Amino acid sequence: MALASDAALDGTLDIIASCTRVSACTSQPANFAGIAAVSVGNYTLVGGDYTKANGDTSGRKISLGAKSGNNGTATGVANFLAYDDGVTLHWVTAASGDTVNSGSPWTIGAYKIAEVADPT
Repeated sequence: MALASDAALDGTLDIIASCTRVSACTSQPANFAGIAAVSVGNYTLVGGDYTKANGDTSGRKISLGAKSGNNGTATGVANFLAYDDGVTLHWVTAASGDTVNSGSPWTIGAYKIAEVADPT
């Protein structure tokens, strides 16, 4: 039988929670510098935007609360959400594929970013 404490599983989630920006991207950026070429909008994040909890199946998960109010910086389909800390791209997830329009408000609904399962 394998065992991991919540603190051990939260290590990965803590890196995600250190991210200070989420960018809606038309394609998956390969690195931090690549975000600028594919971003159609972003939100500044703070620790309170994230929630860590027990996983849906096992382990631990991290979720982002809904974000609204920012305007798009370009027009395009938001296929990915990229999380960075201003220096390093740490995490990319698939997005809803909604169109973001330059100068128009866009939102991110609350969702689970990642889940780290208990070891087996």
